[in-house]
Amino acid sequence: MTVSTDESTSLRQAREIADEVFFPAALAVDSADRVPLSHLDLLAERGFYGLAAPPEFNRLDLPGFPAVCRAIETLASGCLTTTFLWAQHHNAVMAAANTGNAALREAWLEPLATGRRRAGLAIGAAVRPGPAALSATPVDGGFLFTGDAPWVSGWGLVDTIYVAARQPDDTLVFALVDAASSDTLTVEPLRMSAVNASSTVTVSFTEHFVPADRVTNQMPLEAWRQRDPATLRFNGSLALGVADRAIELADEPTLRPQLDAARDGLDTADPGTMPAARAAASELALRASANLAVTAGSRAVLLDEHAQRLVREATFLLVFGSRPGIRDALRTAFTTTA
Repeated sequence: MTVSTDESTSLRQAREIADEVFFPAALAVDSADRVPLSHLDLLAERGFYGLAAPPEFNRLDLPGFPAVCRAIETLASGCLTTTFLWAQHHNAVMAAANTGNAALREAWLEPLATGRRRAGLAIGAAVRPGPAALSATPVDGGFLFTGDAPWVSGWGLVDTIYVAARQPDDTLVFALVDAASSDTLTVEPLRMSAVNASSTVTVSFTEHFVPADRVTNQMPLEAWRQRDPATLRFNGSLALGVADRAIELADEPTLRPQLDAARDGLDTADPGTMPAARAAASELALRASANLAVTAGSRAVLLDEHAQRLVREATFLLVFGSRPGIRDALRTAFTTTA
């Protein structure tokens, strides 16, 4: 990867990690049961668990949101699986930073920002259209969470899950829950065609008690939906990282301007145009990885070749973190002839 001389120290460190540690191990991680703990420890050591933390807990020199997204993209170009898992942690950091629960902020923000505590994410089950798959019932001293939260990554690698559950009046309850099996919290591993080493599971809650001192926030479901489009930018960086590596390996400079355009599209998108920008990034990752497979020839189907890994990862990113607008834009791109 080419390093610009005007890059910040943290972005240069992200490139070093991606090129010298993550990428050389990417095929091994792809076939493993879980991400190496050493990968996550390295990110913590270099301060990357504080990426979304406020300044007093953030020692990265990433000037502005586009630079933050570029760091995610860079790490994803080395190993999507590790970056995919690590990126979900930052939702818990932001929740601890912005909570009105002062005691929780005091106890949790610094450990999360340094990576001493590491978090997974379980929000989709409560906010999806239709009835909530994960409900919250108020009780003395807290809430009882009941239902299933699919696609929770990092089981066995994280100690905390940032969870959303929905009350009968459509108020969302957000909480930091211990990632530990019990009589009321059980998991079922999911086997995935890509990023399988992310240790993704379905978490089942059965009247699982969540004390009030673990609740970071409550808000109406509709209020969450109105702000959701603005949160989609992070995930687009994962697709750009896959595209970047595929372009590099194929030595295909004609796709480089398209990568820059997709990045600019994400950086300048507003909530109304973000779904189309996200779709463009995912579609480019698929095209770039398919081009790499064609360039590699018959060897592209071998499991020790990066082409097949990147094609599978690009396919995964077509559906990860998706929304109806993203799906519609992708279907249009795939079914419309020039």
